[in-house]
Amino acid sequence: MADVTTEREERVWQAGGEEPMPIRELPDAPASLHIVGPAMVLVALGVGLGETFLWPRLVLLFGPNIRWLFLVGVSLQAVVMLEMARYAMATGESIFFGAARIARPIMWFFFVTAALVYIWPGHVAAGALALEQITGIPYIISAIVGLILIGVVFSFAKFVYNLLENLLTFLIGVLVIGSTIIATLVGSLADLGSTFVGLVAFGYFPKEALTAAFFPLVVGAIAFAGPSGMQQMWYTLWLRDKGAGMGVHVPRIRGLVHQDETETMPSRGFMFDTENPEQMQKWKNWRRWVMFDALILFWGITMLVTIIYTVLAQAAAAIDPGVQQAIRGGDEEASLAAMAGAFSEAGGAAIGVLFFLFIAIVGWKGSLGIFDAFSRGQADMTYYFIPGGRRFNISQLYFVFLWGVIIFGILILLFGPADGPTAILDILSFLSAFAMGAYCILLILTNNMLLPKKIRPNIGISIVLGFGAVFYLGMLFYSLIRFGVVL
Repeated sequence: MADVTTEREERVWQAGGEEPMPIRELPDAPASLHIVGPAMVLVALGVGLGETFLWPRLVLLFGPNIRWLFLVGVSLQAVVMLEMARYAMATGESIFFGAARIARPIMWFFFVTAALVYIWPGHVAAGALALEQITGIPYIISAIVGLILIGVVFSFAKFVYNLLENLLTFLIGVLVIGSTIIATLVGSLADLGSTFVGLVAFGYFPKEALTAAFFPLVVGAIAFAGPSGMQQMWYTLWLRDKGAGMGVHVPRIRGLVHQDETETMPSRGFMFDTENPEQMQKWKNWRRWVMFDALILFWGITMLVTIIYTVLAQAAAAIDPGVQQAIRGGDEEASLAAMAGAFSEAGGAAIGVLFFLFIAIVGWKGSLGIFDAFSRGQADMTYYFIPGGRRFNISQLYFVFLWGVIIFGILILLFGPADGPTAILDILSFLSAFAMGAYCILLILTNNMLLPKKIRPNIGISIVLGFGAVFYLGMLFYSLIRFGVVL
């Protein structure tokens, strides 16, 4: 890879086998200390059914000491987030384009993986199941209404990302503040103490968790520690729409009713002059900006929520001692009823309803973010790499995928697994581990092979990413080989 000059004397950066990136100005970074940014979108997705449903279920089964696996998972995800941002902010390209620069089959692998893993309406269905507990409305009906609402909301937005960021930031605020108040009322200092001990109980792994019945659930929960599956890859597209780094040179996705205002997408990303001291200082400022996102907004808020829900899960186990046996007997929804009981203990049946409302919010916002992200990723790859894709603008392609996945979700809800939302969600969580192991390998390649030497990661970062690949893929294939099961 080299900084080269074309026949017209335009400086470009040659990276991989795709079109070279023209050298452009890196914009000034905003203040390092900020409240809202692309990390809040990732946080809003990361703090979801993993933290409020899958992990509390494990705590109800195995106690709070199982939570050390969550700490490992979310800390690894913070490093991944920073490395995804490194590529996206340096080039204005998605990580999918970076994969194509290494070898197009790698990109197609993620295109297919996304289509297999993220077309399922597991999040909104689980949220609708919680809503059914409050209203009595069958979850299928409210889930279908929720899916249609997602499509309508985005179709009328001027800039899709702006609406997504504002809506998810509001919803995560409601969830965190409301859950904190309940945990304070129902939890005890002993619960809080055991929660902190559990987060550092490294090596604890009960024998029952190594069985065919529960090990795949542990693998899925670890994948859902923070952002799951390909959410980190889609983060590169949110950064671009936010105008972070070189993403400022790439147009944003507009709503369906604002297509006449859409600008033409460039045929590739851009690179800044890494030999220019002023540009390198701007780069350091951008890294500080995203470091705040990764460590304070992402890691900090995610850990806060997992502490809250571990306290609540312990309170739920004390209030309803039979819940553990019910889950062992196959009643997966028993954990929802037990957590609602903990909320009720804080202030009666009316407060208990709040838990189901929180889960409904979590489920809907999960599908809101995932369907947006899935559509962004598939549209990006379609526009650049499927012949004829550029006959449409990227916003139009986005809405083809968005409404396509919504329609598919409705069909699955009507004719899908008889076991309902939990079965869909467990499949989604387990398959996410496969995508996560693969993108750790991809990041090692893109950031060390495609970026100029001055902005590449150090060897320590590559070792952490290598550990991530072994961590996720190792657990997944152990489950397949040892137990012969996915779920």
